[in-house]
Amino acid sequence: MTTQTDPLSELAGIEVFKGHGTGNDFVVVPDPHGAHLLSPAHVRALCDRHTGIGADGVLRVVPTTDSPEVIDQAERARWFMDYRNGDGSVAEMCGNGARVFARYLLDAGLERARSFAIATRGGVREVRIEDDGEITVDMGIATAPELRVVPVVELAHRSWNGCGVLVPNPHCVVFLEEGEELRDLDLTLAPKVEPKAMYPTGVNVEFVVRVGATAERHVRMRVHERGAGETLSCGTGACAVMVATAERDEAPLEVSYLVYVPGGAVRVTRRSDEHLELRGPAVIVGRIVLGGLR
Repeated sequence: MTTQTDPLSELAGIEVFKGHGTGNDFVVVPDPHGAHLLSPAHVRALCDRHTGIGADGVLRVVPTTDSPEVIDQAERARWFMDYRNGDGSVAEMCGNGARVFARYLLDAGLERARSFAIATRGGVREVRIEDDGEITVDMGIATAPELRVVPVVELAHRSWNGCGVLVPNPHCVVFLEEGEELRDLDLTLAPKVEPKAMYPTGVNVEFVVRVGATAERHVRMRVHERGAGETLSCGTGACAVMVATAERDEAPLEVSYLVYVPGGAVRVTRRSDEHLELRGPAVIVGRIVLGGLR
């Protein structure tokens, strides 16, 4: 009989932190010496909500100089946000994760300025600490998928046309029709998006409704994230929703939307240079030493 190794036992003694941004939660793994090469099995074990710590993803905090895949960003950013989805897969960017990552750097004294840069697989991202404690991340410029077709989203025998947006994570935004409610959607399974060639690495799907006739530029969303399932919030998803809604509204270039998610609300602003800024809260809720009491 073969005994399977518990991936968490391999991480015994490591100090980690738990944090969230509008309910999108993460395990933060400090790795100042680039010693913790997390496998997909490690990530899945950490994120398991029954036998692990529980999270939508993992944020490994590692010096950019120790990270060959982003070494070209080292001159501008000291720390690399090595983000992994809860299923162990990697992602280009995570907006809520970037705010939690920045909060950890500040709380740990690894950054002291009110604005600094972090390295990500989606490029260098500038972060700014606001007077009220919220954190703003420059999410860069949204683009369209290479395959310029209208995607079709299917969920529980219903279908909608979607809008493709890259931030740089791939997103497909669906505007619900009049009379359809977000609460009626079953997001326990991933929506099917066609054509598959439009999103070769998978896709996050956002469903959107307006928030009242008098709440100008306020929208509400639910999201199913690739590699995580439904989450209480998605920062890049909120940015994609803002871009798709602004196009639908024929809004001016410089515009701001308040995006309500199940875990709270974030504000997405498009500047005159087309960069998107994501603003919202970020909290570190606790510290854990893996492997039991010491």
